Amino acid sequence: MKLVAIHQPNFLPWPGFFHKWMIADAMVLLDTVQFEKNEWQNRNRIKTAQGACWITVPVHYRFPQTIREVTVAGGNWRRKLCATVEQAYAKAPHFRRYWPELRAVLHEEHEMLAALNVALIRLVGAWLGCAARLYLASEMGVDESDPTARLVALTRAAGGDAYLSGREGRNYLRREAFEAAGLALYFQAVEAPRYPQLHGPFVSHLSVLDLLFNTGDDARTLVRDMGGMEQ
Repeated sequence: MKLVAIHQPNFLPWPGFFHKWMIADAMVLLDTVQFEKNEWQNRNRIKTAQGACWITVPVHYRFPQTIREVTVAGGNWRRKLCATVEQAYAKAPHFRRYWPELRAVLHEEHEMLAALNVALIRLVGAWLGCAARLYLASEMGVDESDPTARLVALTRAAGGDAYLSGREGRNYLRREAFEAAGLALYFQAVEAPRYPQLHGPFVSHLSVLDLLFNTGDDARTLVRDMGGMEQ
């Protein structure tokens, strides 16, 4: 069985994104769907002394642009975002190990949001041991408007015979479309990891940054042990 996972290229995603990549045989970054304003594609949460806090990449966007068409805004947002991260995690035990490379990517002059997100995802994935091949949907020659048909086509284009959906896929995927295409269908079954954090009581579902900075090499095991998949 070749298991294909598909997910939007979010900004510094939560650990569950990397768990999906870790257990799949191929990972497709779905950059051909509509950008969702005020969602996870250009922002995520970290933990500060004041609690959970959003870090955001400002973008230029016009409805109904796809993720790959959205551009990064100018201005000094990079300096402000990095200052927020540094203030929140300077005392984290593994901050100095990871931050220089992350900061360097954030300061690269990426014109497109998707390019920035993909660069960050590749960097973090390498640290976590995500070895499956990474594809961009925009480079796979798939042109399907129906959501389920698009996933079926991308899975087949990646050479897969099984598709790994997020848990929420149970609510909208048409199982019969996968059956007709001869594809097995699985759903990710995970629980957010718990681990030592700075700044008081534990906060769940943060950006993977929080996990890396606080746990270092243990992050790989914590992500792997988040769960598995079910039919």
